[in-house]
Amino acid sequence: MIKHSFIIVLIIILGVAGFLIGRVLNKETSGYEMARVKIGGKTINVEIADTLEKQLEGLSGRESLAENNGMLFVFNEAKSYTFWMKDMNFSLDIIWINDNEVVDFIENAQPSKEKIPPSFYPQTPADKVLEAPAGSVKKLNIKVGDRITVNN
Repeated sequence: MIKHSFIIVLIIILGVAGFLIGRVLNKETSGYEMARVKIGGKTINVEIADTLEKQLEGLSGRESLAENNGMLFVFNEAKSYTFWMKDMNFSLDIIWINDNEVVDFIENAQPSKEKIPPSFYPQTPADKVLEAPAGSVKKLNIKVGDRITVNN
């Protein structure tokens, strides 16, 4: 009986430890729905920023973004959404998308410590914006007119 109780307690402790370690390792993505964006023949794992709170926070304050990962900002209507690199620690490619088609992009947007950082905006309204690690546009050979698909 004592042996069974010990094993149950050990399993509970290991389960809690595993859960806590997982939360720490996935801290940056907690609270975000995950999806896969297919673009330029490749797949990018994205966090979905579909609320004003998530969109305002974006990737600010993070130390890095792994290759083939990004954040997809999803809006209710197509507009010329402006982005900036406030509180960013790494460079990004910013890709504006409308009706699942790339309409514009900025390559290698640099972090800024300025009080009012430079703003980046599209030439055409968009209903989604994909932020990916700098160099992604070249690596994935992304062009205006490319189609994307989003799979949860």
